Amino acid sequence: MVKILQLSGLSIFQTEEALVKACQKGDPKAQRRIYEKYSSKMFGVCFRYVHDDFEAEEIMIEGFIKVFDKISTFKLEGSFEGWVRRIMVNEALMYLRSNKKAKLETSYDTILYEPEPEQFNNALEVEDLLKLIETLPVGYRTVFNLYAIEGYSHAEIAQMLGITESTSKSQLSRARVILQNAVTSQKTTVN
Repeated sequence: MVKILQLSGLSIFQTEEALVKACQKGDPKAQRRIYEKYSSKMFGVCFRYVHDDFEAEEIMIEGFIKVFDKISTFKLEGSFEGWVRRIMVNEALMYLRSNKKAKLETSYDTILYEPEPEQFNNALEVEDLLKLIETLPVGYRTVFNLYAIEGYSHAEIAQMLGITESTSKSQLSRARVILQNAVTSQKTTVN
């Protein structure tokens, strides 16, 4: 039995589990609540991959359609938000593949050096870092997001994008170089 509080005609679900169970039964109020609860975060996830408001919203909406179609497969084990996020990432990757925007052709063997991480005295704000990530070429940004933000391994990224592990490593390495150079140039302009 789903636990629901009734306040002035609005359903308020006491737990996320109750919300998911109600959604699994097709409750439109539960679907709306899930959308309201997660849409802004999931828009952010989608935006990191396409860097366009309209495209990110389109991907997010397709992702939520998939969430509601497949919610019966969620076993109430683990993080529901993580499950939704994985669907959004997969939707973004499918969108990139279908639009042939992700050009991931550089081999890791062609990288001349692996940059050494530098320690900076000034802290880079998260917002500033996200803006720098947005400036990366699509392929670099995609691999960087999957590896550094979503936590996928190079083997998983290679499988998801249909590339080799060495290409994934190459794209990540080049993204780091670009970001490191951008941070360095920001630091010198501030001083």
